[in-house]
Amino acid sequence: MIHFESDSEEAAKRPSRRTPDGNAAGRPIADAALPIADAALPIVLVAAVALIDADGRVLFAERPPGKHLAGLWEFPGGKVQPGETPELALIRELGEELGIDVVASCLAPFTFASYAYPDFHLLMPLYVCRKWSGIVTAREGQRLAWVRSARLGDYQMPPADKPLVAMLRDLL
Repeated sequence: MIHFESDSEEAAKRPSRRTPDGNAAGRPIADAALPIADAALPIVLVAAVALIDADGRVLFAERPPGKHLAGLWEFPGGKVQPGETPELALIRELGEELGIDVVASCLAPFTFASYAYPDFHLLMPLYVCRKWSGIVTAREGQRLAWVRSARLGDYQMPPADKPLVAMLRDLL
């Protein structure tokens, strides 16, 4: 059970549990030593997918010019809109960006990334998908690459995506 310190009369009777810097007010005791510098950043929820073809290759998409982190390679996906689940966002994004149809039952939750960029905090669930209908086509001018497991680390990726590559390599 996590207890929260407060300024209540009852808490004043107990010995104070503080971090070495003396600051724990209102923070969970279990997390009291963790930095909270990025707590004010807005959280952006982006769903991503590792599309894996019959040969065990993973699809990467290059971020187009003019977008944040342009020129880096990433897993396909996009922002989750209000009222959407991550699965519905992926179904929508994969249709728009790649011209393929995916059903939610073919999206298997795999892992997630949590990364603080200067202006926002990214929370990105990564799904694995091995079954879809249609032919993968770059519909938004982005470059695409089918990448073998041994070469996944050869592509420059956003910092949030990098740790996911090692986990995916272990899966493959």
